[in-house]
Amino acid sequence: MRILALVPGGVGDQILFFPTLADLKERYPEAMIDVLVEPRAKAAYRVCPQVHEVLTFDFKDRNGPADYLNILGTIRDREYEIALSLGKNWAVGFLLWLNGIPTRVGYKTPTSWFISNPAPLNENQYAAALYHDLLKGLGIDTDCPSPSITVPNADIQWAEGEQKRLGLAEGYLLIHGGASQLSQAKGLKKLYPVENWQPIIEDIQNKQPNLPIVLLQGPDDAPWVTELIALYPALKVTRPEDIGKAAAMIAGANLMVCTDSAPMHLAAAVGTYTIALFGSTNAEKLLPPKNDKLIGIQSPTGQMADIKPQDVLAQIWRG
Repeated sequence: MRILALVPGGVGDQILFFPTLADLKERYPEAMIDVLVEPRAKAAYRVCPQVHEVLTFDFKDRNGPADYLNILGTIRDREYEIALSLGKNWAVGFLLWLNGIPTRVGYKTPTSWFISNPAPLNENQYAAALYHDLLKGLGIDTDCPSPSITVPNADIQWAEGEQKRLGLAEGYLLIHGGASQLSQAKGLKKLYPVENWQPIIEDIQNKQPNLPIVLLQGPDDAPWVTELIALYPALKVTRPEDIGKAAAMIAGANLMVCTDSAPMHLAAAVGTYTIALFGSTNAEKLLPPKNDKLIGIQSPTGQMADIKPQDVLAQIWRG
């Protein structure tokens, strides 16, 4: 049996879908499960052992008929028996129907005409649980487990070498305050300003002068990192080249302070104590419920910059 999951969104969305893939593999252990994702999200599957093949398609691009014909042919060649779609666009269901996939799972909406197995749509819950509800279309009605990942041994070894290089034998506090270019292009202000980080960093350095502070630099974070290093030369920087290495560095941290981002979801998956900052996005929908290791701080105005540094420090030093 071959199963296809269509999962639009970025790396964070893929990590939130991992519990669904895990339970799908448990129900169909002999099945080959493929995913169709946006090119920017392909990297997430380095740490997901349930997936056989990762196909890419830019769901948000202005695709022409030739693009749809190409993906139609790619899907048809693999002769899938089951397809799950996170998208609510009727055209996706039509695409799956054209491919002759007999079992087409999607959310029940007024336009889900081409979905053979509708699942309930409840958007007022943790996003991973929302995604997991798709399995109800296959008669799988189990509780949604927390996201988990499998970090390759090579990435764990890289992180051990990186910790040694940075002199982190006694532990470290990890900060990720960046935001992807896509979120910035969308007008989602997920970047916590440098001037807000300053009192936080200074307070940590004053109270815990021997605790190294490490900046986690992603592909789009160079300006933010450069500005902070200019202000605080004692800060250390790690630049993992892929998601597995980033996860391994996050797993080794005593604490991570970050914005709503892919590293936040990685922290949830590896169990690192994390304080996450939320502006326009909703912490209740993006953090697992009843998890004392994950603290969300919601902006009172919906603007990331309006989170007070003293509120962040209160969570860092609590207890």
